Amino acid sequence: MGEMRLYMAQRLSALVMAPLVLGHVAVMIYAVQGGLSAAEILGRTAGSVGWVLFYGLFALAVAVHAAIGLRTILREWAGLGGLVLNAAALAIFALLLAMGWRAVWAVTFSAGAAAAAAGGGA
Repeated sequence: MGEMRLYMAQRLSALVMAPLVLGHVAVMIYAVQGGLSAAEILGRTAGSVGWVLFYGLFALAVAVHAAIGLRTILREWAGLGGLVLNAAALAIFALLLAMGWRAVWAVTFSAGAAAAAAGGGA
């Protein structure tokens, strides 16, 4: 991918992330001020398509943004280039995306989320 496309992809991912970060912070403040326990939070997120879409998009935007930023650092500081640089950036993207989507899955569809939704706690 050309450098200009990567530049634009990083800026677009930041544009997507900005309102998602604000939403995430607002939800955290609401949960903390409301005194919600982890079990109560998991009970509210269990099986929710809305939370999957919100945090799934958040994880995707973060993975794109961070991988491109780290690619720039690897090019400038480590002197990597060409196929090695692009492979490293792709691996970073895949790792971050997998970790993010795994976390999203865990709070919406895991056994702990299901138990919390059923009133069993987590």
